[in-house]
Amino acid sequence: MSYFLGIDIGTSSAKLIAVDESGRAVARCGRDYRYDQPAPGWREIWPGEWVKAVEDGLEELLAGLDREQVEAIGFTGQMHTTVFPDKEGACIRPAIMWNDMRTKDRIASMKEAVTGSEDTRSILRILSTGSPAANLLWLKEHEKENWNRLDKFLIGPDYLAYYFSGEYGTDYCEASTSSLYDTEGRRWSETMGRFLGLAESVYPTIRGSQEIVGGLREELRERFGLSAGVRIIAGTGDNPAAAVATGALQYHYPVLSIGTSGVLVLSRDRVDQDIKGKQILFSLDGERMHVLVQGVVQSAGGSYNWYAKNILGVDDFNSLTKSVDLDTLGETDLLFYPHLTGDKTIYADPTLRGAFIGLDTNHTREDLAVAVMEGICFAVRQLIQEMRLTKEELGQLKVTGGGSYSRIWMQILADVLNTRIEQLDGGEGASLGVAVMARNAVVSGPDRDRERPAKIRGSFVPRPHHVGVYELKYRRYLRIYDALKKIEGI
Repeated sequence: MSYFLGIDIGTSSAKLIAVDESGRAVARCGRDYRYDQPAPGWREIWPGEWVKAVEDGLEELLAGLDREQVEAIGFTGQMHTTVFPDKEGACIRPAIMWNDMRTKDRIASMKEAVTGSEDTRSILRILSTGSPAANLLWLKEHEKENWNRLDKFLIGPDYLAYYFSGEYGTDYCEASTSSLYDTEGRRWSETMGRFLGLAESVYPTIRGSQEIVGGLREELRERFGLSAGVRIIAGTGDNPAAAVATGALQYHYPVLSIGTSGVLVLSRDRVDQDIKGKQILFSLDGERMHVLVQGVVQSAGGSYNWYAKNILGVDDFNSLTKSVDLDTLGETDLLFYPHLTGDKTIYADPTLRGAFIGLDTNHTREDLAVAVMEGICFAVRQLIQEMRLTKEELGQLKVTGGGSYSRIWMQILADVLNTRIEQLDGGEGASLGVAVMARNAVVSGPDRDRERPAKIRGSFVPRPHHVGVYELKYRRYLRIYDALKKIEGI
């Protein structure tokens, strides 16, 4: 029996999974870590924290397996998070994360500086805080000594692939969402390179996500008791990996993942610059190209986590809604605006912040918990409209991620969107997707790339009365942005 490992380095935890030759999960585990917030809006982490979590998790994951039968490993994880290695491969400073806001006052001037060039048209649509291009500019302007030591830039999962194989590289997903790559011309943007002053040698080699970059470093093979034949694949960002695991890539249905952020992924045959969302290039083999359109509600599960854990000190998130009656959903006038950490897709406004509106002394902590869920669902509805999902596509919507396990949340989503919601079975998501890709990289045969649609765990249907209630509430919700902007302008 052969085994293939998939490792997902998320915002606050690493998820590890092992699958067999059929793609069936046979072992899984996870490890938490913390990122630092040294200043307001800053979010960074030493990549060594990922390495420590992954290596510790591997000991548990491999404990019940025949280690000699592990054949390949794939890495996935947080897109955009930027790692800065020197000539020896050592990180010269903490990685700047995807949700970091330190460059929010620089984005407009960056766009102005590179406007007018053919090779920046696609970049201007996605350039935002937390992107590698913005993070590199910040390094150049604020840490000159570190800038002079920079030898390569890598994205989060790229660093793990480098650490385990010794080979630098990235994939089309990470390149196309870096704000350094021209998705129309399929090349690194010369205009962005000149603007940042990047040497050609700084760019990592782009490969197909399923391509093998090298073998496992000898030191690690010996430490974990693995064979000399273990291969490391290029890997990819978490959203394309999840698209493989959920069937969104193969079967073209939209998938909403409710984790720290709320990410909606659509599969398209070509780049379509007329719809909102990041156009992610994705290729398994480096030849056939797919286009995934990604839209995001920056703070989805993050908003609920903030309320439950930071404000109430509650670890069991479901306990907040145990007493909620499904029949009374939507009856309060309380509104929550979920953009606690800005917005990237709907308004492209990094300065946007959240709010409770309509609070009174009768509201309970359960009311606020429901309002947070409702606000996130309203933001998802607005995102869906901005990304122009067809009625047929909306009817095929699948939901995954931690938020999908809440029956209250899923019923609200069905009522707000006025569509059937299907919960995908299994919570592995990206880690499972990249494990399957690792398997496909070394296993041949006619069934190699024929993944079956993910199993459905449950479904929720819209209720006519509540659809009407939430329609009125949603109209009020849409007025919040302009109101907040007026308040900020006083």
